[in-house]
Amino acid sequence: MTLAPNAHLPDRDHPPQIAPDASARRARTTPPWWFMAPALLLFAFVVLVPSVRGVYYAFTDWDGLDPDFSFVGLDNFADMLRDADARQAVWHTLLIAVSITVIQNAVGLILALGVNSAIKSRNLLRVLLFAPALITPIVTAYLWRNLLGPAGAVNSLLGAVGLDGLQQDWLGNPDLALWAIVGVIVWQYAGYSMVIFVAGLQSVPKEIHEAAAIDGAGPLRRFWSVTRPLLAPAFTINLMLSIIGGIKLFDQVYALTGGGPGHATDTISTLIYKDAFTLGEFGYSIGLAVVLTIIVAVASTGQYFFLSRNERAAS
Repeated sequence: MTLAPNAHLPDRDHPPQIAPDASARRARTTPPWWFMAPALLLFAFVVLVPSVRGVYYAFTDWDGLDPDFSFVGLDNFADMLRDADARQAVWHTLLIAVSITVIQNAVGLILALGVNSAIKSRNLLRVLLFAPALITPIVTAYLWRNLLGPAGAVNSLLGAVGLDGLQQDWLGNPDLALWAIVGVIVWQYAGYSMVIFVAGLQSVPKEIHEAAAIDGAGPLRRFWSVTRPLLAPAFTINLMLSIIGGIKLFDQVYALTGGGPGHATDTISTLIYKDAFTLGEFGYSIGLAVVLTIIVAVASTGQYFFLSRNERAAS
């Protein structure tokens, strides 16, 4: 047999490999779900089952102790619409969440721009500004409760500098207590937002800023046209964390004011606690918790899609 010039005999030492069929490829790439079974069972037992039962109790008049209770349908949710305290708590929750989101991220961005500059003490400042975020929220709340009291350090400082007219009962004044809570939250977590913004700023190539400066763009123009679009992922993370944390806020509010004076600082979370453990209205309080869950889900989902669209547009 005569072979063509370019023909080759089969290589018996290295036989041609047969491409695996689709089922074999799927078998290699599909994760073994049964490995997840123990964790899924534990998650279902600890989270899913109690959540489903909790939603059921929202449609009952259960008091938390008596095994005999009645199904009342939508009565608990109808009572919320007639309950002035519940409506006020929803308004306070949204006001606190929006205020914290705007102020905390504005302050965090300003701090990030400052510590990202060439100042010599920038590393020390980063540590000091981030330190409050490491303190337990309940400890922070009790600390500021003493500082903002009638005889606290804030009023003492105002008196020492001759500003006696500005001295207030910051947590006892219904017009100021809510904003005092917002101030405490911003003080604690502005450094946390700062760290995320600093990470975003450090990922911006210096060449882009240099090119913009050569083209004659000033600092504000460079920030708005160059830095801001490239910080879109950092904005997405910070805004999501702030809005969700603000809506679910409980520890600091309850430790600072207990929802008072009166109901001036009650949020949905504090009202849930009071209705459940003070008034024994577990069915009604679980209904409030369902409403809180829906608000968090709607706010976070809507914000995620809006910010993700802006992030894709910026990239």
